[in-house]
Amino acid sequence: MTDAPTESLKRTPLDSLHRELGGRMVPFAGYEMPVQYEGILAEHLHTRSHAGLFDVSHMGQARLWGPDADAAFETLVPGDVVELPRGRIRYTMFTNEKGGILDDLMIARRDDHLFLVVNAACKDADFAHIEAKLAGRLKMEILADRALLALQGPGADVALARLAPASSAMPFMSIADIKIAGIDCQVTRSGYTGEDGFEISVSAGWAKELARALLAQPEVKPIGLGARDSLRLEAGLCLYGSDIDETTTPIEASLLWTISKRRREHGGFPGAAVVQKQIAQGVSRRRVGILPEGKAPARAHTVVTDEKGAPVGEITSGGYGPSVGGPVAMGYVQTAFAAPGTPLQLIVRERAQPARVVKLPFTEHRYFKG
Repeated sequence: MTDAPTESLKRTPLDSLHRELGGRMVPFAGYEMPVQYEGILAEHLHTRSHAGLFDVSHMGQARLWGPDADAAFETLVPGDVVELPRGRIRYTMFTNEKGGILDDLMIARRDDHLFLVVNAACKDADFAHIEAKLAGRLKMEILADRALLALQGPGADVALARLAPASSAMPFMSIADIKIAGIDCQVTRSGYTGEDGFEISVSAGWAKELARALLAQPEVKPIGLGARDSLRLEAGLCLYGSDIDETTTPIEASLLWTISKRRREHGGFPGAAVVQKQIAQGVSRRRVGILPEGKAPARAHTVVTDEKGAPVGEITSGGYGPSVGGPVAMGYVQTAFAAPGTPLQLIVRERAQPARVVKLPFTEHRYFKG
């Protein structure tokens, strides 16, 4: 969360609906956003068992146009955009010359353009970065007049299919134009909870009507940012600014899977030489899942030590995992301590607490593969 005077904060197209539903509003990435409605624990568990509706309209959305927009965009990211099939989405990141991550993002191929979603706190810098690096090679249309809703959970498919039967056939990481309750929407089968679900881009003027139609479904409840964070942590997914940033590379962050064989071999993105060297020679630290053995959660910046008390890393995300029934954490440790099962200690309130490295995610991903 961020500290900012309320009068300086932006509001999403769903702001009045959040307040009507009793959302507790807090500053986040320059916006007033709901952190919870009935409680983070209840909202988290409802999303895992049924379906939750999240307002993610603060995220940045844009269209990229041009005959070689895919090749041009590839010069900024290590992901494979040129070979991305029509109607499909890819998770990738902007990198700097040292291989550090400027932001992580979703890029999708439509019939005649690319569709881009970036993080709220980074969107102005991201769009400026694209303009500065790719001016003349592509055209960018920033979609400031659109809202973005995320419908997540095992009940998301059934709930959305009542309003838009065509959505049910979509596989994970696909995109399509679909009418939902008669409203024109752009739908992706994606999300950041580890559950099946959808993200729905819609004209701002129709956002509240769409949200009400989704909330009228018996599986669906409104969910705030608090549960969104605990859900993504249990799913082992990175939060930009915490688990990844300009000082972490995709290899250190255990994101090698996002880089195709072609991009690994041929490079052509900022920091490619650094990333290629790390692939070949390894890294000195790595992002891992860490399971505290006690009941006390280890928050970000908690020092991680070996069994003898020597520092070997730091927690980047941590808290209570409602589905796990105890504390969970992610962080960076020296590679020698990164294997699952490795015993560690976490310095919580100046006391060493036992923990161990575990394979991510903490909860099984339940994406619909089709």
